[in-house]
Amino acid sequence: MRLGVLDIGSNTVHLLVVDAHRGARPIPAYSHKEELRLNELINAENRLTDEAIERLGDFTEEALRIAEDKGVEDFLAFATSAVREAANGEEVLARVEQRCGVNLQVLSGRDEARLTFLAVRRWFGWSSGRLLAFDIGGGSLEIAAGVDEEPDVAVSLPLGAGRLTRGWFTADPPPADEVRKLRKHVRAEIARTVGDVARYGAPDRAVATSKTFKQLARIAGAAPSSDGLYVSRSLTRESMADWAAKLTTLSSAERAQLSGVSEGRAIQLAAGALVADAAMDLFEVDRLEVCPWALREGVILRRLDILP
Repeated sequence: MRLGVLDIGSNTVHLLVVDAHRGARPIPAYSHKEELRLNELINAENRLTDEAIERLGDFTEEALRIAEDKGVEDFLAFATSAVREAANGEEVLARVEQRCGVNLQVLSGRDEARLTFLAVRRWFGWSSGRLLAFDIGGGSLEIAAGVDEEPDVAVSLPLGAGRLTRGWFTADPPPADEVRKLRKHVRAEIARTVGDVARYGAPDRAVATSKTFKQLARIAGAAPSSDGLYVSRSLTRESMADWAAKLTTLSSAERAQLSGVSEGRAIQLAAGALVADAAMDLFEVDRLEVCPWALREGVILRRLDILP
């Protein structure tokens, strides 16, 4: 069947059309995305602005038209931290549904971690043993670990790259004292979760998903995306520590000149690097493998699992 999945993220809204059936890997047929940056369209009362809701409605209508043109049989739409944590999140959902007829499902942080872990497990397979997975989004950091498709532990922390950039940095590049304070905050937040994850045992494989990790791996020397999905890509703790220190000294314009870094993501890459560095250090991960599948694929796989 042909599925359409609309992912309303904190930075990007993305429609992915796939051909899929149970027991087979989803094959991308069409992709359309736009950087709406909902996490920057939140006012002082923690409400998504009318502009944000209007732009979200515009994109949703466009996504529905594309899905119809592409012959989509089943349409799934979900939102993550930007809508989940907005004070007017329920109003946003109601207005989008009234305008577009789409019932947007808001995923909890734990469900984000669980579904991302499912995608990672399916990608790497059972032979990978116990998996530890990290995903840095615009609004949150997800951590999950386990030996099955359902993780033993799944947590979500408010350590997204966009959220931290907006909340902690006042200049570009950020002043050294702001970097130091954010580094301390990030490490304290992640350290609280280490014991809960470690008590289940050391991972046999540590994995990272998300655009932030992909870009960090690329600037550290991993193969470009043009080389295809099946090329092995990884990120070492040593190189991550080096880049975390360097990226905070560069302006967003300078970061955008690095291999694989998009202009839109460059401004939040320094904060993302601090989170990645802290996660690898505190969980004592020497090497992360980059998984091309993440939350969207997890949503698709779960939907396929419940087909009759």
